[in-house]
Amino acid sequence: MSELLKKAQIYQEERADRVPNTQRPSFHVSSPIGWINDPNGWSVYQGEYHLFFQYHPYNTHWGPMHWGHMKTSDFIKWERMPVAMAPDMEYDKNGCFSGSAIEINGEHILMYTGVYEEEVNDKKEVYQVQCIAVGDGKEYRKIEHNPVITAKMLPEGCSFHDFRDPKIWMKDGIYYALIASKDKDNDGQVVIFKSKDLKKWDYVNSLDQSEQRYGAMWECPDLFELDGQDVLIASPQFMEAEGLEFHNGNGTMCIIGKVDTSNKLIRDKVHAIDYGLDFYAPQTLEATDGRRIMIGWMQSWDNYITPEEFEWSGIMSIPRVLNVKNNRLYQYPVIEIEAYRNNKFIKDMSIIAGESYIQLIKGREIDLILKINKAECSCFEIKLACGNGRFTTISYEPMKEIITFDRTYSGLRKDVQCIRKMKIDPFHEDMEIRILMDKYTIEMFVDGGKYAMSSLIYTDLDIDNIDFSTDGQVDLVIEKYDICV
Repeated sequence: MSELLKKAQIYQEERADRVPNTQRPSFHVSSPIGWINDPNGWSVYQGEYHLFFQYHPYNTHWGPMHWGHMKTSDFIKWERMPVAMAPDMEYDKNGCFSGSAIEINGEHILMYTGVYEEEVNDKKEVYQVQCIAVGDGKEYRKIEHNPVITAKMLPEGCSFHDFRDPKIWMKDGIYYALIASKDKDNDGQVVIFKSKDLKKWDYVNSLDQSEQRYGAMWECPDLFELDGQDVLIASPQFMEAEGLEFHNGNGTMCIIGKVDTSNKLIRDKVHAIDYGLDFYAPQTLEATDGRRIMIGWMQSWDNYITPEEFEWSGIMSIPRVLNVKNNRLYQYPVIEIEAYRNNKFIKDMSIIAGESYIQLIKGREIDLILKINKAECSCFEIKLACGNGRFTTISYEPMKEIITFDRTYSGLRKDVQCIRKMKIDPFHEDMEIRILMDKYTIEMFVDGGKYAMSSLIYTDLDIDNIDFSTDGQVDLVIEKYDICV
């Protein structure tokens, strides 16, 4: 074990338990100490689910990347593990960046991007290369053949400093890796490599690319088969907004189609994965029961709102089960969350203009399901974490077919993005809005997960009222549980 890795492990163990559990989310992965971002190595190993993540334990802002590590047996309760990797080799001395993992013959194989700098013609050049580490679920060693893939193996003109985030899988005895890249025209793309032994890799082709429309770089790509379709998910950088579908900056994207015999993805549908303020870099695994389960980083690069007094920064989403229906990716919280439901409240009622419902329900660790039977109004509002002049609003406008999330009055004191909107289907009976809250996280799923919206708030935790209002009448069934982990 290197001194850098030992130092990170000791630092985590000395500092992480000082963070009060009352401050942390209860059923979401959060940083042990310091900073976390992209989920990495989301995989099954020896019957348990392992999640690694980009990790800078020494500061609550981004820094030299390590790989942190947690595991779970039910996607809800998480066990902290020792730091898995540190930037301790020449080929990754500037960071162990994002990647993935698989189990092969009893070993846990991690594939990640190593980053290093070199002086070239009196100028510092950054190189990104793909590397492998092997372990037993707790300890990992980097193989001597690293780096196993370099940009020299790409077609001429492709970027050597935008070449990262490998997603590894095995099919018919061959290893494949899908990697984010930029081509000779500086266009974002995802490329495929293959290998028989994890050591010698060959370039296959470019699976798909931005075509100068969907951002300039597709980070954290993932390719899988689901419900008879091929699905590519990625996180484009430097997007320009398209209506309410894609917002400016870093976002998420799903491409549904078919990979043809020449390993090209033929698109049928392109849409955003999540429409909230804080969701990025999702990655999937196939669970032991065959479900495809996705997890993402709940934070925005451009809207950092972690409170200054926190010693940790970074939360992952609830793991979500994926399905493809009518050429669209659906996502819904794993059913395992239902085992932690308590204090059931259910009420069939009407929300009427001018009435207050603030004494009806409350909570900051809740599962709230609203089944709307009638919406004779122009706007129906749900106020969460409401009290002392603070609140976060979810507004549904049935005539405009728009849902708006607004954290303007959540207690923020920074000039950050607070409002985001999403277009949904026309109103119909038994329309469902499900809201999952875990102290700071608000994840909303509309109509069984056809639309998702994930955002953070850092309202004081003692503010936990919930209120409903409308300018007309809304008939609905309110079903609410406390989540107790």
